[in-house]
Order: sequence, then structure tokens, then C-alpha cells
Amino acid sequence: MTLNEWLFAATAMPDRDWWQVLWPRPDQIVRALGVRRGMNVIDLGCGYGYFTVALARQAGPGLVTAIDIDPEMLEQAKAACGTPVNCLWRLGDAMDVARLVPVPADYVLIANTFHGAPDKTAFARAVHEVLRPGGRMAVVNWHPIPREQTVVLDKPRGPDTALRLSAAQTAAAVEPAGFTLDMLVELPPYHYGVVFNRADGRRT
Repeated sequence: MTLNEWLFAATAMPDRDWWQVLWPRPDQIVRALGVRRGMNVIDLGCGYGYFTVALARQAGPGLVTAIDIDPEMLEQAKAACGTPVNCLWRLGDAMDVARLVPVPADYVLIANTFHGAPDKTAFARAVHEVLRPGGRMAVVNWHPIPREQTVVLDKPRGPDTALRLSAAQTAAAVEPAGFTLDMLVELPPYHYGVVFNRADGRRT
């Protein structure tokens, strides 16, 4: 079973509309997570592409590669995002990211995906392989709040409570893959972002 197949079994993909209610300003989020002009960025498990265009705007003229295993979802993302000149689309499994993106990346964003990985440290190692020395990896996760309390558009949203990770649990899974914790960013109302540096080089 691939990572993404496991994820789709574990959590349902939400409607695109409520992401916009939850986070009306995705550009502010990618800036807060440390994405900078000129970076080569990967949106890993891009889904509907909610962050893809924001990443392309923030990183331009750097390249943004959006990856997802679901062809229909990837087509929806492409249609929703239009045609940013600095954005590429790749169909494939997240664990194959180094094969899908042969040029080393400066930054990898994993938003609302990491919680479902069956082997989170192996997932982080796959990201480590595609990053250049000193590159950065950001994981956006739901806080470990009971699902019935994370309400958007009058309904509980997000993964099952048992799948939710604290920032400390996320760091404990990622750091053994060759990363050091850089910063923790609060993303109200229900999320946080943890940014890591690849440990074997100076930060980009």
C-alpha cells in the first residue's frame, strides 16, 4: 500500500471551500513558514492545490513542484490554480519524491498529510533525500484537539482524534531522519506548523 492510499483510507479529503474559511490568507501562512523568494519548493501531497499558488507567488521566480498521487485531484488543483509560470505538476507517490523531483529542493511543505503516514520517520527520510544541504521541511498539522471541537462551517472537521499529533510528537518522528527543529508557528484556529532544517548543512 502506498502512503497516499493509506492516507485516503485514514482520512477523507475535505471540500475545498472550507479550507478558504479556515485559512482565508494562504500567502500569509507560507510567509510565516519561512518560504522565501527564489526558493525551489515542493508542495508534497498538494491535494486541491490550496497552498500551491501561494507558494508560487512567494517563491517566484523559484520553481514550485506540486505532487499528488490522485490524478483527479491533481487535475482539480491545476484547474483551480491556473497556469503560474513557475509551477510544475507531478503525479506520483510522496515516498518517491526524490525520483519525481530530480533537482534538489530548498523547501518541502507537507500540509495536512503527515499525520496519516504509517511510518513517519521513513516519510521524513524520503524528504531528506530530495532536499539540498541546509534545506527546510515544514509540516502543517492539526493540534491534538478532539475532532468534535474543531468545527468549520458548523461541522467537525479534520482527521480522527487518534491520528492527531502534537508538535513534540511530530518533531520526535522527523528529527531521527536527519533534521533539526527550527521553529514552531501557530496557525489559528486549529493548526500549527513545524519547520525543520536538514541537519547536514547551512540553512538556505
